[in-house]
Amino acid sequence: MEALKQELKEKIIAVLNLEDITPADIANDAPLFGEGLSLDSIDALELIVLLDKDYGIKLTDPKEGKAIFQSIDTMADYVTTHRTK
Repeated sequence: MEALKQELKEKIIAVLNLEDITPADIANDAPLFGEGLSLDSIDALELIVLLDKDYGIKLTDPKEGKAIFQSIDTMADYVTTHRTK
């Protein structure tokens, strides 16, 4: 699970071009939106594409994304139980 969390951090940084942030800067339980990484709705779309492309997870309900993208911990839990790749 720790390897998956590290992988997710690296992919988020790469996909969202977060040049001044390292994986170590992102706490596993820190919010990704709002006060945490301050991601926005466009970033959420990028994360949905990342889940589809890299893990075979298709999100169809936007409300689902809100729960999944709360933190690295919630993303890793979701990927672990729903990945197809």
